[in-house]
Amino acid sequence: MKNVLIINGHEPYSFAPGELNASLVSQVSNFFSSRGAEVSITETAKAFDIEEELEKHVQADFIFYQFPIYWMGPPWRMKKYIDDVYTAGTNGPLCDNDGRSSRAPKHNYGSGGTRSDTKYMLSVTLNAPAEAFDDPNEYLLEGRSLDDLLLPMHTTARFFKMQPQPTFAAFDVIKNPELETDFDRLNSMLKALV
Repeated sequence: MKNVLIINGHEPYSFAPGELNASLVSQVSNFFSSRGAEVSITETAKAFDIEEELEKHVQADFIFYQFPIYWMGPPWRMKKYIDDVYTAGTNGPLCDNDGRSSRAPKHNYGSGGTRSDTKYMLSVTLNAPAEAFDDPNEYLLEGRSLDDLLLPMHTTARFFKMQPQPTFAAFDVIKNPELETDFDRLNSMLKALV
């Protein structure tokens, strides 16, 4: 991978200043930089230029989304980033409209993406234990997987025809963190990509 865009979607709070997400971003940046890739990092909690972000997406052959799960989804400024940048990218840099045609206006919605050469990976931190997922006996998620929870992010990437890579998660990061193991797992997953 020659051009890597890392999007750090952490939203800082006094109880969660973002050190873990920043450390994961640093690990990924160092990993790809050491292999000769050009790495660009965007922090969605800071001001950004929409046109500059679109250009980063056009140049990227790999996009790494790093964010915590807050209330079962990405933080609000990450969602705002997606709304602002990806809306500006329709009918141009990221897709040719929504894929429908005047001949078939009710079919092929979401198939107009132009980023089929771009791979992406979701990496999340969350307080939920891994055991909360994929178990129909667990109360909140009722057997849903982590990728089920992340379906809106995956569907957004699919809208632009980006190619998914395995999702990474650091589970239980507040009550029972296993950070050294998490960093090792992420490193192994990154090595499998290149």
